[in-house]
Amino acid sequence: MSKHDFTPEEFADRLARARRAVAGAGLDWMVLFHPVSILWLTGGEAKSFQAFQCVLLAAEDRPLVFLSRGSDLAEWRADSVLTEIHGWGGPEPEDPVEAFARLVRDLGLLSQRVGMEVPAYYLHPHHYLRLRDLFGAALVAEPSNLIHDLKTVKSPAELALVRQAAAHADAAMQACVAAAEEGRTELELAAVAHHALLAAGCGLPASTMNLVTGERLCYPHGAPTARRLRAGDGGNVELGAAFHRYTATLGRQFHLGPVPPRIAALHEVIREAGAAMIDAIRPGVVSEVPHLAAKRIIAAAGCDRYRLHTSGYGLAPGFPPSWGEPVNMFGGTATLLQEGMVLTIEPPIFIEEEGIGVRMIDNVIVTATGAELLSRIPRRIMIAGARAG
Repeated sequence: MSKHDFTPEEFADRLARARRAVAGAGLDWMVLFHPVSILWLTGGEAKSFQAFQCVLLAAEDRPLVFLSRGSDLAEWRADSVLTEIHGWGGPEPEDPVEAFARLVRDLGLLSQRVGMEVPAYYLHPHHYLRLRDLFGAALVAEPSNLIHDLKTVKSPAELALVRQAAAHADAAMQACVAAAEEGRTELELAAVAHHALLAAGCGLPASTMNLVTGERLCYPHGAPTARRLRAGDGGNVELGAAFHRYTATLGRQFHLGPVPPRIAALHEVIREAGAAMIDAIRPGVVSEVPHLAAKRIIAAAGCDRYRLHTSGYGLAPGFPPSWGEPVNMFGGTATLLQEGMVLTIEPPIFIEEEGIGVRMIDNVIVTATGAELLSRIPRRIMIAGARAG
């Protein structure tokens, strides 16, 4: 993504909404560390999320203030809408928290009411503790989902990127399964899928590919290995297509040769469970409702205790290690689904003692009347070595 992917008017609308959210939370300033929050507001996606970076967002009408490592400033100036950019480091190392302290003192934040994102992966605990000490009484809240909650409903321009990502995911899945044959390794199949994605203009996905075969089918998040496929093997692939960082995920079961009755029966259970989730999705529905629809079907098949992971979640632009956002569909969740949200549908069954697992992953856009299914690949077990019709 860059500032060229959306109109200036869209970025201005995002900033205005963010300012209102900051003011509505009773804050004067918000410090943002999550790279998706920063991306959404600025269009910038440099690798500086690997180190200390942040955006300072004021409730009042003034420019965003950005601090990043000096080696990435040229990219931020070229690709983002930011106009006030500060760097730390450069020819020699520098303590980023000291640079941050100088900046917030110059801006007068220590006498204001400040909120701060505390994301899971992008703020080092030692940095967090020092920032908390720096702000003292000025730090009055840590509303880490304040910006994330604004971006769960995607604009038409964002949804257009999601649909393109979904088409690329379809093509990569087709290529991956078509390449599956006896003697090839899981890593070779992964290479085929990644080649299809990168050659089509996608970037590297935020999360690694899950690809398991044979006795590894019971691993919900197994990475591809040097294991060679054998006649009669089953396989499962989950891949993510990142188009301008907007992600579409897709998961399918495949088989080399006839599908065993046990796998076919379990796959039918999750196919029905996923269909029930899709049927339950519409604006105003609580996020737990589609999950409960899937759970009833899986439980009726006697497999409830084999439901590992989640029934689904919200999809965002992704940065390693994740493309998810804080909309979840599992027990006890109470988010109201809204038109324009992008959700995964993936109720799973994994049975370790049998060495098997089945999961089918699809994405939907919540529409005014229900859910738009994004993948065009049929929701059935794919035949290895062939392209789906």
